[in-house]
Amino acid sequence: MKVRPRSLPPGWYPGGRQQTIRNIEEFRSSMEKPAGPALAGVAPHAGWSFSGSIACHVFQNISTDVQTIVVVGGHLPPHSGLLAAFEQGYDTPLGVLDADMELLEVLRDSCSLREDRYADNTVEIQLPLLKYLHPEARALHLRASPSAEALQLGEELASAAERLNRNVAVVGSTDLTHYGDNYGFTPQGTGARAVKWVKEVNDRRLIEALLAMKLEDAVDLANQEHSACSVGAAVAAARFAEQNGAARGELLEYRTSYDLSPGSFFVGYGGIIYPRSA
Repeated sequence: MKVRPRSLPPGWYPGGRQQTIRNIEEFRSSMEKPAGPALAGVAPHAGWSFSGSIACHVFQNISTDVQTIVVVGGHLPPHSGLLAAFEQGYDTPLGVLDADMELLEVLRDSCSLREDRYADNTVEIQLPLLKYLHPEARALHLRASPSAEALQLGEELASAAERLNRNVAVVGSTDLTHYGDNYGFTPQGTGARAVKWVKEVNDRRLIEALLAMKLEDAVDLANQEHSACSVGAAVAAARFAEQNGAARGELLEYRTSYDLSPGSFFVGYGGIIYPRSA
């Protein structure tokens, strides 16, 4: 069995089993009652100290009866296509998470998937949450560029799940606006004015597009206004949900890294779920 190794350095998330469990239980202890069950979601992918609790909230709301959870990441330029991990499992501090190779093969028949040989945080950071909260589920590691191909991926995932008669959920992994000189993006200067603009304008516009299923608009907003680093992941999850009857998303939580550690540069984090249709 070929297992994809962990690649993130210490500090992104715990390296050991007991600390991982303690962190997840701490996240859960501060949550409100779950809003789900959901068949898809959007979760942030910064280090757990910044956005782990929001990501945990999203995975907590994914339906407990799912057989496979697909995690779609990003950090790809436009029109760079779709990537997939071809390993049979993924290493986590809680043990190996089995990959759904059957689902991968069906996708490879309908999508142009290149092998993901690169270290990247967008999928890996979510896997311990998936392993702990959905211990019976398999996983699939994908990444999508911020383009129409991501929307197609969401459609093909829905079709593949139906073809296999498999209960599948999809989580798209993206952070929101990256603001400050460190990111080369300061259209509103610095200080309180910049923070207010990110929260109430730039991030808000993208979040509203994702909630309202205006997914082509979401891709355009992210590419033109730098309001998400991995919007392809988010719209793939949302399109999957839409194909399964979801009419609108629900915002669980939103904050920025500035709220936790004020500084001259900061990032937005949002957690969204797409509940099952009634």
